[in-house]
Amino acid sequence: MLEGLYALGRSLGTFFTFWPLTYALGATLVGILVGCMPGLSATLAIALLTTLTIKMPPNDAILILICAYVGAIYGGSRTAILLNIPGTAANAAACLDGYQLALKGQAGRAMGIATCGSVAGSLFGILCLALLTPMLGEVALSFGAFEFFWLALFGVMMSGTIAGSDPLKGWLMGFAGLFLTLIGQDGINAHDRFTFGYGELSGGLSLIPALIGAFGLSEILTVLSEPVRKAVVNSVDSVLPRIKDVIQYWRTILRSGVIGVYIGILPGVGEDMAAWSSYAAAKRASKEKEMFGKGSIEGLMAAETGDNASIPGGIIPALALAIPGSAPSAVLMAAMIIHGVQPGPMLMVNQPQFVYDVVAMTLLATLGMLFFGLFLVKPLLAIIRIPRSIIMPVIMVLCTVGSFAIASRLFDVYIMLFIGVCGFILRKLNYPIPPFVLGIVLGDILDKSLRRGLTLSNGDLSPFITRPICALLAGVTVFTMLMYVPSFNRGIKAANAKAWGSLKGLVGR
Repeated sequence: MLEGLYALGRSLGTFFTFWPLTYALGATLVGILVGCMPGLSATLAIALLTTLTIKMPPNDAILILICAYVGAIYGGSRTAILLNIPGTAANAAACLDGYQLALKGQAGRAMGIATCGSVAGSLFGILCLALLTPMLGEVALSFGAFEFFWLALFGVMMSGTIAGSDPLKGWLMGFAGLFLTLIGQDGINAHDRFTFGYGELSGGLSLIPALIGAFGLSEILTVLSEPVRKAVVNSVDSVLPRIKDVIQYWRTILRSGVIGVYIGILPGVGEDMAAWSSYAAAKRASKEKEMFGKGSIEGLMAAETGDNASIPGGIIPALALAIPGSAPSAVLMAAMIIHGVQPGPMLMVNQPQFVYDVVAMTLLATLGMLFFGLFLVKPLLAIIRIPRSIIMPVIMVLCTVGSFAIASRLFDVYIMLFIGVCGFILRKLNYPIPPFVLGIVLGDILDKSLRRGLTLSNGDLSPFITRPICALLAGVTVFTMLMYVPSFNRGIKAANAKAWGSLKGLVGR
């Protein structure tokens, strides 16, 4: 405990200096601006900034990426409140009550509540990040290739069931991402796979260009294909939050923080589900249920606390297990690897200080979010008024330059364009993109874990199901799939109803 406090103090002393503070404030502002532009996302912000910070020292680069991540998730609440369009998917739940408050002339109050909820959720998540990551890292030291195979597969299955309304489409997208990671030389014997004689494919598909295409170009095309909405920004009241609004709903803040961190830790679920789950839990427990969807302060507070608490929650498994909790944390983990940091169980052995560095970085991002959220409201609203005919070409140029900058290969730009166009078409057909991204990131872990496990067992598959943790993860994964099979689901409900009836009968006697 004392060693952890000392390490955290050392990280805070390192980052609370001039240049790290400058980077943190600048990156948080950039993240907020990206979040304010409907259609863009935290994933895109991290992917683009990864290409722009590639030559920077690792700690400075990762600080910028984390601050942009936090800022983008928070910034999306601005458009949710003023446009009734979530700036990022995580802010969709904030539309329900935030926009209604804006229509009542309380846009400033709504933005103040969103800021308080976001800061509170982030601080709670930071506390969990500092406490749980070392503990989970110690547990993960007992994991081997067999366990990591199932953990990666479970992440893809979870993202497929949560994202979108059709789990089959989610699973198809997840496995499409897994397939793309198999293109090129395998990581153990360097045999070419699925290259079809093209030398450019031997090196595989670069991760960052693929992610920029999936979350950048596809979103640009999606935004340009949709009609423009006018913002409710004629008058903005004071954004300084009322103390009563914060103190009155302390239980909601605490509950949403716990839900946000828990859902953030689950592989492949993400900030949007954390927001919706927090909102639903707040509605169930509220004494003002009739206000939800009509301008409820409690509902807006719950949604924004939940999505921001899930940011540190998603970083926890990325650091301790190398299994990201969401699409943005997946790109963040990839950026860490590019900058020489290897997430996973050995991180607490090889680079224990880095975990506390991430805690300090996230705290800086939260302070930047609080500052910009309360004191730069009107300047930030100007970004909403910029025509998208100006913004989108600029983003397109950044996507192209960013894809090329990683390895200076024109082939990477072609990858970005191809995946971006395919992603746009698939989105129009209601295929979710997050499982695809998780499939790309987790595919390498899954492939190498499977091959290493088979090497260790001399081709025997039994350790994948006989080892205790493997058996548990395999059972959960299979059960997750079966829950979405109609006949199995009906059977479970019938069995539950029968058991409940029998219990009632016994109690009646």
